[in-house]
Amino acid sequence: MSPGADDDAVRIVPYRDGPLIVRGPVTITDQDGVEIDPGRSPVALCRCGRSRIRPFCDGTHATTRFRAPSGRESR
Repeated sequence: MSPGADDDAVRIVPYRDGPLIVRGPVTITDQDGVEIDPGRSPVALCRCGRSRIRPFCDGTHATTRFRAPSGRESR
């Protein structure tokens, strides 16, 4: 974050070939509105769909050869 940036701001960073890293105060809920406690901060959210602790990342992307850029994908 830049100097003077809001410390309470949420920042989401997609890591190349890996998870979405979420930093900042967030609440994660399932589709029924039930809160899911990540048990840690920052939070790593799965992008490959193969994690055994979805919606959180467990590192499985590294063994499944998941590929995704860190920036926006072009169409």
